[in-house]
Amino acid sequence: MRQHRARFAWGTLVWLTVVWVLLWGDLSLGNVIAGLLIALAVMTGLRMAPIDFHGRVHPVGVLRLLTRFTVDLVRASFEVSLLALRPGRQPHGAVIGVQLRSHSDLYLTMTAELCSLVPGSLVVEAHRLTGMLYLHVLDVEQSGGIEAARQAVLDQEERVLRAFASSAELADAGLANGRRRSRTGPVAPTGVDR
Repeated sequence: MRQHRARFAWGTLVWLTVVWVLLWGDLSLGNVIAGLLIALAVMTGLRMAPIDFHGRVHPVGVLRLLTRFTVDLVRASFEVSLLALRPGRQPHGAVIGVQLRSHSDLYLTMTAELCSLVPGSLVVEAHRLTGMLYLHVLDVEQSGGIEAARQAVLDQEERVLRAFASSAELADAGLANGRRRSRTGPVAPTGVDR
């Protein structure tokens, strides 16, 4: 276990250094050394609880996740720009609750981040104990309705699980052998005409 923890620490050190170099946009020896020093300071000064990961990386699942995320990102960017450019049309937004299938903090966080990065939706609350995500959807009609917006979040979670979860975690989420189990939550419309 100690060897695994040390390997993870080296991976974190390298990852933080790479992020530093990418943020500066200049691959130089000084920038790499500065990135290493900043990464060491962050890792020793900001001790964080270890992430409990029992899954494994599924390359095909990761490829599907990244491909679909890219498609969703481009499509949603186009739809939001059209919405902004159409004068007179008032979007009808809603805050929806989606009960996720997994009980893992890691998968909840990954799903929430991926959903927030796609324009037109924003996670306003993630309830860790219940696994409930509350999202603001910019335009319910453009999203295909409330149930379609909920299903999009559940589909995103399924892609995350199929990319990183173990067989036991997939079975616990009701996704073993390609099966799907859907759960939905409450909705609170915002600005919707009645």
